[in-house]
Amino acid sequence: MIGSRTPGRDKDLAHIETWLFDLDNTLYPPSAALFQQIERRMGEFIVRALGVATDEARDIQKGLFQDHGSTMTGLMVRYGIDPEDFLAHVHEIDHSVLAPDPALDRALDRLAGRKLVFTNASLGHAERVLGRLGVRRHFEAIFDIREARYLPKPAPEPYHVLVRRHGLEPTRTAILDDIAKNLRPAAALGMTTVWVRTESPYGREDSDGDHVHYVIDDLVPWLAEVALGAVR
Repeated sequence: MIGSRTPGRDKDLAHIETWLFDLDNTLYPPSAALFQQIERRMGEFIVRALGVATDEARDIQKGLFQDHGSTMTGLMVRYGIDPEDFLAHVHEIDHSVLAPDPALDRALDRLAGRKLVFTNASLGHAERVLGRLGVRRHFEAIFDIREARYLPKPAPEPYHVLVRRHGLEPTRTAILDDIAKNLRPAAALGMTTVWVRTESPYGREDSDGDHVHYVIDDLVPWLAEVALGAVR
């Protein structure tokens, strides 16, 4: 199945003027295993910063993520860690595992409207990912964790900042994300939401709520159908 409209949720894509794309595991599939590298680097950072063993660092990381929405936020709140030190370490990964995606490039080229990236990652990481995929030219802006004042999705504040800074009309904006709970603040603003479904248990949390308007399994063919007017 390429995608489906959630029954009973009155949202139409014909009026969309702006597209907000999450980055990791949305613009490229989880099979690229890029985020696994990031998670490993997070563990290494915790070991070094807190002076704990690897197993304990893994438990700390999971707990911070669950309690604060991101490992970085938890480290800032509980341990006073400088977010820039964290970002510099965890995004120093091998981006070469990502191959150019000509099909994604064509789909984005045919998709009418403004396109922005909205990510909890850093600008440098986003630039490298988009560069490896060969799609950087399509995005007028990248709203990263620094632009969000280090508040990660799904905290509501970054969504409001993004809307104001880039002059978005929420009712004419669609957002795509692989984490369903990240769509809730967007829906509250009036955006049309698209959940890019993965096998991640965390990504699936809150996926049955009425804040999810469309569910898709394969980004590129779905975008191609939207560009053709086949998805309403």
